[in-house]
Amino acid sequence: MSSEPLAKYNALIESGILQPDGGQADIVARLNSLHEALKPSGFSQIFKKKPAPRGIYIHGDVGRGKSMLMDLFYESATEPKKRRVHFHAFMQEVHERIHDYRQQLKKGLVRGDDPISPVAAAFSKSARLLCFDEFQVKDIADASILGRLFEALFSAGVIVVATSNRVPDELYQGGLNRHRFLPFIDLLKARVDVLYLDSPTDYRLDRLKGYPVWFKPIGSAARGEMDNAFARMTGGADAARSSITVKGREVVIPNAAQGVARFEFTDLCDAHLGAGDYLGLARTFHTVFIDNIPVLSPERRNEAIRFVNLIDALYEHKVKLLASAEADPPALYPAGDSAFEFRRTASRLQEMQSEDYFGLGHNSGADGPELEGVGVASDL
Repeated sequence: MSSEPLAKYNALIESGILQPDGGQADIVARLNSLHEALKPSGFSQIFKKKPAPRGIYIHGDVGRGKSMLMDLFYESATEPKKRRVHFHAFMQEVHERIHDYRQQLKKGLVRGDDPISPVAAAFSKSARLLCFDEFQVKDIADASILGRLFEALFSAGVIVVATSNRVPDELYQGGLNRHRFLPFIDLLKARVDVLYLDSPTDYRLDRLKGYPVWFKPIGSAARGEMDNAFARMTGGADAARSSITVKGREVVIPNAAQGVARFEFTDLCDAHLGAGDYLGLARTFHTVFIDNIPVLSPERRNEAIRFVNLIDALYEHKVKLLASAEADPPALYPAGDSAFEFRRTASRLQEMQSEDYFGLGHNSGADGPELEGVGVASDL
């Protein structure tokens, strides 16, 4: 099979994995043109003699296949210096590198008061092609540096391909001092083609319509149902180990594909993870699978605290949850002094199984960097 995005897309349709979709086909055709422009035979000459080709910014409603199409492009790209990253994770890394630069400046190890240029130079040196999933701006700390950061990246010849639920003109809408952010929007539109994925079908919701999302009790039958649901949600894509960085620490995702992450309960709640780690996961993945949630008790207080923090993070960011458990949510913490407090978590878990919840967009309920209600877990 050809390695070009269009050929891969057509092969998926012929195999029955995807259904014909005119909106997706239009986007793939444009991605295929960019793929041709970036082929090795002419890529080095492009950067020596001509401006870098325009990138692509794909926006549209949730579940229309934006990330899937970008992944087809990314997997096809032969440019060795390429990177695909969730936009929030990328900005976390940017801020960490800025902090590191300032620490080096205090020690006299570097020169220059503005860290943006050297940080952008480091990114452009490692990646000429940057693919961003879920491009959105809600944090004033991000908004304040994006213009200078991307001006430096574009000047270095970096090509940007991105997906977003918002058109560029709606980024950071209602944000503090938004007028200072507007030049970034103009810069972005000058360097990328803005494409609307006009598809009538929410494929993400369609893949789970009519199927259960909470499987009990724990056992081989539940494992098989979870395996089948994971395959549906990822379109059969190969899952692989992944990780995100939270405040300089690596959080491991045992299996991830197409914006879907899968964990064992012990991966998330026996490990020493905190609310910030769960927030990072919730911002990065639109769907999370958790296998083997046990019935909890006061003897497992620490695991219960982490579980409550985890569910708060997923709920606030409207992450879709599929799980196998020993019992239904109200029976997961049946006794002990904190059983009453756990009712809020049980209520959220039940709401998260509803069709209305699954129809909400990822991150649609989160307005800022902090999680509402995370501290409640300390009552357990």
